[in-house]
Amino acid sequence: MEIYLVGGAVRDELLGISNNKSAKDYVVVGSSPQEMKSLGYHQVGKNFPVFIDPKSGDEYALARIESKVGVGYSGFEFDTSKTVTLEQDLYRRDLTINAIARNLEGELIDPYGGLEDIKTKTIRHVSDAFSEDPVRLLRVARFASRFHKLGFSIAPETRKLMRQMVASGEVDALVPERVFKELSLALCSDKPSIFFDVLLESSAYGRLFPMLTSTGSYIAQLVDVSVEDLDVKFALWLHQEKLEDIAALCSHLKCPKDYQQVAELVAEWYYFSKDLLSHTAQEVLDFYLKTDSLRRQRRFEKILIAFKELGVDVKPISEILVALKAINVSKLDKALIVEQIAQKRLLVIGRFLNPTKKDLS
Repeated sequence: MEIYLVGGAVRDELLGISNNKSAKDYVVVGSSPQEMKSLGYHQVGKNFPVFIDPKSGDEYALARIESKVGVGYSGFEFDTSKTVTLEQDLYRRDLTINAIARNLEGELIDPYGGLEDIKTKTIRHVSDAFSEDPVRLLRVARFASRFHKLGFSIAPETRKLMRQMVASGEVDALVPERVFKELSLALCSDKPSIFFDVLLESSAYGRLFPMLTSTGSYIAQLVDVSVEDLDVKFALWLHQEKLEDIAALCSHLKCPKDYQQVAELVAEWYYFSKDLLSHTAQEVLDFYLKTDSLRRQRRFEKILIAFKELGVDVKPISEILVALKAINVSKLDKALIVEQIAQKRLLVIGRFLNPTKKDLS
């Protein structure tokens, strides 16, 4: 039995960047499920034998060969017999930079030129078998966005193969949840616009997000922001889309409810917020009520972050909110409290719309 460290841990170490993934991935050559379990590893894989070290949490997978038998990333059969070699296992991987292994003595095994591609900063597929798994197209787009700051670019032959995958309909078999997962990971990068650019260039964008109509260079100017909240970046991506299209996308991708809510509210109120003070007091009050700003304060903060990135002056929006929160309701007639609160809110808003008015509250 031989054990090799593989995947992102090796790649990122060679690139000199930290790998935030606590557990490491290993390939085991010349073993069997029975032997792995006898050594104390816990089997977790259903389609092929994957084992977890209960002490470290590291993942150990038996070396395997894949054979395409159906569409999509799940349409494979696997051979995990003891005769499968390390080189055969690495051959099935997506990119050369991900097909480098290191044995327990520290020696690197690089049968497909990954070290040279790291040197030349090239994202290149290992073999034409790349086209058999549509998830790999998303991964290339994500790696392009993640490693853009290091100067990486996609090899022309890989770009060509990705376009062929789209034309053949292979990407249509992608599971929506996996699309959202890769999208979320891309939004974590310093340059998520590259992710969208790659999808657009390969014609995958329209196939993955057919309900969307607003595409183009504006994406690059919006999602590449220093914002920690991914739902804000998600909203910036979609702010020019129709509400029904955002709802259709979120339903299709099965994205979290907070992503959909922030995206819909930003898209609905963006143009209103640009000239907030030109509207009537009742219209402005409706904005605060329909965004549930007084109760869902953290969500409203995210909406304002998105507005600010879109060039909106959010200072008056924040100041009005502070004033609305400061309204004293303790002395109001309980029988008429709803009407009186609404009246006081309109008066407060009116002072901002008409700064010369005296305080009537």
